[in-house]
Amino acid sequence: MQSMAFLSKKSMHKAPILGFSVFLIPFLAFSYDGPLYDFTAYTECKSVPEKPLYNGGIFKDQAPLTQHRFSTSSDGSYTPALILQNLAQNTMYCFSIWVKIQGADSTLVTASLMANNNSTYDCVGTVLAKSGCWSFLKGGFILDSPSSVSILYFQGTTDKSINVAIASASVQPFTEQQWRTNQQYIINTERKRAVTIHVSDSHGDRLQGASITIEQISKDFPFGSAIARTILGNLPYQNWFVERFNAAVFENELKWYATEPEQGKVNYTIPDQMLEFVLANQIVARGHNIFWEDPKYNPAWVRDLTGPDLKSAVNFRIQSLMSKYKEEFIHWDVSNEMLHFDFYEERLGPDATLHFYKTAHEADPLASLFLNEFNVVETCTDVSTTVDTYIDKIRELERGGSSMNGIGLESHFSKPNPPLMRAILDKLATLKLPIWLTEVDISNKFDKETQAIYLEQVLREGFSHPAVDGIMLWTAIHPNGGCYQMCLTDYNLQNLPAGDTVDKLLREWETGVGNGRTDDHGSYSFFGFLGEYKIMVQYGNRTTNSTLSLSQSDETKHFNIQL
Repeated sequence: MQSMAFLSKKSMHKAPILGFSVFLIPFLAFSYDGPLYDFTAYTECKSVPEKPLYNGGIFKDQAPLTQHRFSTSSDGSYTPALILQNLAQNTMYCFSIWVKIQGADSTLVTASLMANNNSTYDCVGTVLAKSGCWSFLKGGFILDSPSSVSILYFQGTTDKSINVAIASASVQPFTEQQWRTNQQYIINTERKRAVTIHVSDSHGDRLQGASITIEQISKDFPFGSAIARTILGNLPYQNWFVERFNAAVFENELKWYATEPEQGKVNYTIPDQMLEFVLANQIVARGHNIFWEDPKYNPAWVRDLTGPDLKSAVNFRIQSLMSKYKEEFIHWDVSNEMLHFDFYEERLGPDATLHFYKTAHEADPLASLFLNEFNVVETCTDVSTTVDTYIDKIRELERGGSSMNGIGLESHFSKPNPPLMRAILDKLATLKLPIWLTEVDISNKFDKETQAIYLEQVLREGFSHPAVDGIMLWTAIHPNGGCYQMCLTDYNLQNLPAGDTVDKLLREWETGVGNGRTDDHGSYSFFGFLGEYKIMVQYGNRTTNSTLSLSQSDETKHFNIQL
């Protein structure tokens, strides 16, 4: 069985530097004395900055902290900076700082890093800072090579009249092993639970030495992939998919250009067949998508509509789709990529998206309605989709009365920056909404072995973050045998390196089958991933079978079985 950790989630947040012990069943133990990751984040602007995380980390013995001014241009402008000594290669550096600006109502402040080998990391964190109060910037970086002297600097726009001030700086390093230990800690406390099974006879007497077999038959955490029409009638592909995944999303088959390529000629035949496959195999499905703000991915006839005609068409689209599939999809991506594009808002006004969400909620009140966007968690170089921009858009929709209740992060990565990814997730978590990685893949500019390495980094970050509720890969097999950017297998369903990575993690993140015997008290304990279990107990010539549902809780689950 999996190892057992008697850990309190609360202890991690209250004492981010204290060590903890992980106890393995039955008696083995090891201790960890490194830093615990601090998930704290703030999105409100404060009159006074909070104390630095980790007591400042590498700055904790510097009181007061020495700040520097750094120039990145020839125009004589300077920005605040921190000098970092002896940074190591392949170490996760997590930093945070409070920022205040003067000279503008608000501006984007970007954290950049310059190493002494002339390497520059253009963006390792951002914050939309406001005038007259302190804003929280959280980010992270990994160096490709050691640097004896590095400069972490904080720059506003190119407007020289904007002054940037910083306070409560913190930089906390984690070795690769410390980072992995922290990931495992969250997995143990968020994705698993302790269970004690008590076995007794009909008189209530505890039975010592009863044989117990435990098998996890389903997983609570949704982990899945996109599928395309290529899965229809392809039994080997269907079997391959069902053996691995408990969630699915249709890559293109529900998009407006697919269901209504000509006005008034609606055809749901293909998505109907795909949904039949999904439901027959007890797989949950996300609805993707109702509207795509990028003009080129709308039907040609829709691009020609304006005013009342367009409004009528979008209302028909929502009613047709949502009434057809009411209560069939757990989520709907109502608005896709609206931070990058504004096809509907430009034509129907600034409240168009708000109308979409209200109408979709009325049509299917039980479905969670998501925004879905790229380059939020993948990078911070895209000024259209900084984490604070996304948060502001979500709050704007909430203030307007929208029923938007899910955060979709497409997660089309190039080279991942795990500490930055985690910092962005921390900020999004302050909204207390479900967060899903909805379209995970790695750019095909990398070779397949590198794709697999980077994919593992992204998946481990997602699964080990307490605010992430599900992960979807964007790896549907196309008719020509390829995929959007990254495939898990070839067209003959033989694993590629990324597929090997997924299979390895799926095995790691399941309890599997375990066997044991009850102790002197008639009890047997294990630590299992959340989900459904089949339990068989044998004692002498008596056998009984039970099922157990393991949901998230800090408390040990006690389960009584009587023979």
